[in-house]
Amino acid sequence: MSSTYLPLQPATLVRNAQGLPCSPRYDDVYHPAPGDGIAQSRRVFLAGNGLPGRWAGRETFTVCETGFGLGLNFLALWQAWRDDPARPRRLHMLSVEAHPFSRDDLATLLRECVPEELRSGAQALLAQWPPLLPGLHRLEFEGGNVTLTLGLGLAESVVPQWDARVDAYFLDGFAPAGNPQMWTPALLRALSELSAPDATLATWCSVGAVRRALDEVGFAVTRREGEAGKRHVTVGVRKPEAGAGARAQAVFAGAHEAIIVGGGPAGAGVAQSLALRGWRVTVVDEAAAAAGMTHAGHLAAACTPLIARDDNLRARLSRAGSRRALARWRDLPDTGAPRVCGTVQLARDAGRAADLAGTLAVLAFPSSWVRAVSREEASALAGVPVRRGGIFFAEGMLVRPQGLVAGLLATPGVRRLAARVAQVTRSGSQWRVRDEAGQVLAEAPVLVLANAAAAPALLGTVPGNVAAWPILAGMHRLAGEVAHLPAAALAGGPRCVVGGEGYLLPEVDGLCVAGSTYVHGAERAERSAEGRDTAIGKALGLVDLPLAGDPGADGWAGWRAVLPGRLPAIGEVPDAAGLWLATGYASRGFCWSALAGDLIGARLMGEPVPLERDLQAALGPR
Repeated sequence: MSSTYLPLQPATLVRNAQGLPCSPRYDDVYHPAPGDGIAQSRRVFLAGNGLPGRWAGRETFTVCETGFGLGLNFLALWQAWRDDPARPRRLHMLSVEAHPFSRDDLATLLRECVPEELRSGAQALLAQWPPLLPGLHRLEFEGGNVTLTLGLGLAESVVPQWDARVDAYFLDGFAPAGNPQMWTPALLRALSELSAPDATLATWCSVGAVRRALDEVGFAVTRREGEAGKRHVTVGVRKPEAGAGARAQAVFAGAHEAIIVGGGPAGAGVAQSLALRGWRVTVVDEAAAAAGMTHAGHLAAACTPLIARDDNLRARLSRAGSRRALARWRDLPDTGAPRVCGTVQLARDAGRAADLAGTLAVLAFPSSWVRAVSREEASALAGVPVRRGGIFFAEGMLVRPQGLVAGLLATPGVRRLAARVAQVTRSGSQWRVRDEAGQVLAEAPVLVLANAAAAPALLGTVPGNVAAWPILAGMHRLAGEVAHLPAAALAGGPRCVVGGEGYLLPEVDGLCVAGSTYVHGAERAERSAEGRDTAIGKALGLVDLPLAGDPGADGWAGWRAVLPGRLPAIGEVPDAAGLWLATGYASRGFCWSALAGDLIGARLMGEPVPLERDLQAALGPR
């Protein structure tokens, strides 16, 4: 995004004279009559697309909807999947909504219009309902076998950013007379570009201009008799000569087996994502004999998003990454699950605090997710006096790296192999990793290099010229250290993450982590008295506390793999099918870990990708 950023405009709960929920903005109702919303979903959209019969015998099936509204189409679709013994193993829905309801308003409306058999689904939807932030939100149900990828924003902005392969369309925007933007030829073309060759569509709209536009973008359409106040409905099927849409996602056709080189946050995040999708994964790492050993001694770290007045690429990526991390990790065992304690991000000075408040006003993000706080409010949130005000992220997380990595690598389907990979070769469709003696350690059709700053050198052993990218040549290692301070020396430590020029984390095992340093050109990542003093000084610059007693000498040192621009490289290597990168995570490894895993997993499985195309391009190997 740029300075043309438009804030999300949530819906308000308004009723018409008949008591039906309606949109004054578009002069239309959300469903036709009390109790009839689900019936219309079944009659118009499921039956109009030949569902559930069309998905019989398929591994996956993807539905694309315009106009999420109250979620009735999703709930009806999900229930049809549940009730069908011939259902596909995985069902995906992709939907867009420019004006989403708050969770409370949506709960009120669903209580009124959802029949008893769909109540459990409605409650599950509400439990995962996201904060009303622009962008893509992935919700998962049935152990990940049913997913909803919800795009919040204007359809003309959201739809071109989707990356998916669609089997059926539910065209359910408000009527063209009130909301013509949902029915423009340009939008219908963008939707059609995601089509599988046999895609179908259904809509209650039978306006001639819409039917002609659908015909022009590759669908043979038919007008049928309607019911329940609709004179006609429209159904369609992809014309044979139209084939797959120009942007329809390809599906990996090989065996679901992968090798991941590197067992830190990057490799573990990809391993978990693939294993949850049923893949057999081998993680090859020198430290694999002790799960999480790549971060042994790394007591705690923070995962906090960024904001920017223009909601730029970095801000959007950090928001997507932190939200995927929370969704993926919240159900891990206690030793690996993040602590959602919130983050107080302090302004550098009073002028910067005013700038932050102005940025929040422009973005119009919900205050339940991020809000401006005074020094007094920030101190109350932190439980210790802080030196300035700033902003508070309610979903800021404290993670325990060693436990987190161990938990991710313990996902069923992940095998760990303690070895050093010295060479990558290829035999047909299989990638092979070899040790220093040339012995094959593992082979699979998919290989992910997630070994931080060692990735460029290993990529250089791949046959061909795949390593010739300037940005990877610019990767470098940056050493850093943190100090572990007794919580008792800091009045028990903060209750939330406190960040600014450095950070101070809540107590873990009686210690608070203070950080951090950045050492360019270091030969070793090691702790030092100078580095410790720097880390402590940064932390004490955030809180208005004396350091009581002996702070000790405990801490941790490690490396960051940094690329020019400080964005990671995540994606498939051009001209090397099956070879992927997940590297260059720099200081935000825990922000990128789950997002990278789901990006790679979704691309391989041909499911809707929970990340916009422009953000994928920003991360792609380059």
